[in-house]
Amino acid sequence: MLSKSYSNLILECGTDEAGRGCLAGPVTAAAILLPEHFNNELLNDSKQLSEKTREKLKPIIQEIAISFAVTHILPEEIDEINILNASMKAMQESILQLKTRPDFIIVDGNRPIFSKLGIKSTYGKQFSETEIARLKSIPNQSIIKGDSKYLSIAAASVLAKTYRDEYMNQIHEEFPMYNWKKNKGYPTKDHREAIKKYGPCKYHRMSFRLLPEQLELEF
Repeated sequence: MLSKSYSNLILECGTDEAGRGCLAGPVTAAAILLPEHFNNELLNDSKQLSEKTREKLKPIIQEIAISFAVTHILPEEIDEINILNASMKAMQESILQLKTRPDFIIVDGNRPIFSKLGIKSTYGKQFSETEIARLKSIPNQSIIKGDSKYLSIAAASVLAKTYRDEYMNQIHEEFPMYNWKKNKGYPTKDHREAIKKYGPCKYHRMSFRLLPEQLELEF
């Protein structure tokens, strides 16, 4: 049974990301405020759920939420600021988009949610001083395996995963040879074999090792 709250404050936001280990596509984060009475026996860490269950939960979560937001950080920005900073920024952007200000934030992982704020980059959103101050004003706690402990983080993980999968399904139509509809950009054997055969495309993260050394591209 997942816990409803870490802080015991009503407006506690949960946030999580999906796609950090992928070779292609965005890293996607969600932030969500759930009502105090919310509960759902199906809800769990999105990695522990089937695609069918995640898709079933998505509209339920969205309908019941006090507020939620989802953010994609695209490969160009990932390559510029690195994947850890991009993951953090995606969660921060999602928090800023919430229509209701949280009183407390819990985040999956071991990094404080505001450990990196206002990173300057060529691509993506630039945080204003007001936005940075707003984020800094909210108490927060990182929780290892929080997506398997707290309802709000689990809900955020489901939204991040389903929105990212939808994005990957869309760009699959543009580059079907990589089979993103199935592998979602993760470093599977078929994905790497396609990179070896066709080379990378504009959706690949060029700062990542796209192929193991024995399969390096030859140009």
